[in-house]
Amino acid sequence: MRRYLSQRGFTLIELMVVIVIVGILALIVVPKIMSRPEQARRVRAKQDVLAIHNAMDLYHLDNGFYPSEEQGIQTLVIRPETDPQPTQWPEGGYLTRLPKDPWGHSYQYKNPGEHGAIDLFTYGESGTEKTLIGDWQS
Repeated sequence: MRRYLSQRGFTLIELMVVIVIVGILALIVVPKIMSRPEQARRVRAKQDVLAIHNAMDLYHLDNGFYPSEEQGIQTLVIRPETDPQPTQWPEGGYLTRLPKDPWGHSYQYKNPGEHGAIDLFTYGESGTEKTLIGDWQS
C-alpha cells in the first residue's frame, strides 16, 4: 500500500503577492540608496582624513613635530630620509598604505596649514577645487 505524502507548494496567487511586495519594497528602498552616492563619497573622505590626521597626531606625539610639507603624507607609510628626521618611527609606519580619495585623487597636505597646525584636504570630484573636510556638511 502506497502512502501519498501531502505535497503542498505555493499557489500562483501567493507567488504573485510576494513578487508585488518585493517590487513595492524595491521602489521605496532603491531610490533612497541611489540618490546618495555623493554623500557616501563625502563620508568616506571624512573617514580617510580622520585616519590620516590621527596618524599625523601620533607622528607629532612621537617626534615633537609634523612632517614637512615636502615630506608629505607618505611619511606616514615610508620613513623619511630628508630633514627633519623623525627620532621615533615605528616599524611598519603609522599607516599601512595611503588611501586615495573617493574620486581617485591623492589627499593633500599643508604644513603649516591655513586653518591650523596642518591642513588635510582633497580636491574633490573636480580635481581642482580645494575642499577642507571640516567645512563639509553631513
